Amino acid sequence: MSALVPFLHFPGTCEEALNFYKHCFGGEISGISRFKDAPMPTPESYKQKIMYSEFRSDDLFLLASDGPPDYKAAQHNDVSLSINPKDPSDAEKVFKLLAEGGKISMPLEKQFWGAIFGMVTDKFGFTWMVSCNIPKP
Repeated sequence: MSALVPFLHFPGTCEEALNFYKHCFGGEISGISRFKDAPMPTPESYKQKIMYSEFRSDDLFLLASDGPPDYKAAQHNDVSLSINPKDPSDAEKVFKLLAEGGKISMPLEKQFWGAIFGMVTDKFGFTWMVSCNIPKP
């Protein structure tokens, strides 16, 4: 079976979002195809928008696009993206970065199940769950 890979759609803000995620997670943006390269008619104002891209960091792989020129962004409240840093200090850093310009719905705090966990909606409307097991002494 192949891996499940999130494919995020943005209403014309894909490149900004990819650079934000690079700021949050490190990693690289690759595989960028722009609408100007497609054989379909595209409005001049949309030709530089991203039709397809890949983002990879150490533990994260996702695909992203601006969607077609008439794309209407849906609310992203029915799916959350979950990331599980291996170190609590990395979890705190990523959570803080994702919260820049976004909204924290659950602060990153120690939980009864032995992890730190928090939820944040980033400035692009995607909800992230950040969870990290606390090492046992």
